[in-house]
Amino acid sequence: MKALRVFAVTVLLTACATISGRADSLKPTLETFHSRLRWKDYRGAAEYLVPEKREAFEKARKKLNDEKDLNISDFQLEDAVVAPDEMSARAVSKVSWFRLPSVSEQSATITTQLVYRGGGWLVASQDSGPFSEELAPSAPAAADAGR
Repeated sequence: MKALRVFAVTVLLTACATISGRADSLKPTLETFHSRLRWKDYRGAAEYLVPEKREAFEKARKKLNDEKDLNISDFQLEDAVVAPDEMSARAVSKVSWFRLPSVSEQSATITTQLVYRGGGWLVASQDSGPFSEELAPSAPAAADAGR
């Protein structure tokens, strides 16, 4: 009986640690993703996207000549909330950028939807900002967010 209790407590603690680890890894994931975008490491940033969004994201960066023309001046993570099922999350960030030839800075409050897959958080969509077209919510990403 004592061995059964020890086993049950161990399983419970391990499960809690895994779930807690998901929440704990959300903010560092978002910070790394934002940093890679800010410093124009678009291939590195694409690694943080759900696989079905990566190709469109990378094609858009080349088409828009973002390595040269897009300048992100500020990314500030304001809030990040993990859903009760621990499989999806929502983050709110303030972003400022300009894309040449315009020199007018734009700012937006962006909501990023994330899903937990393969042991890590991946960006499923963003509702506005410089990447909103290729990261717009779509039926497959929206369905995955509920998993």
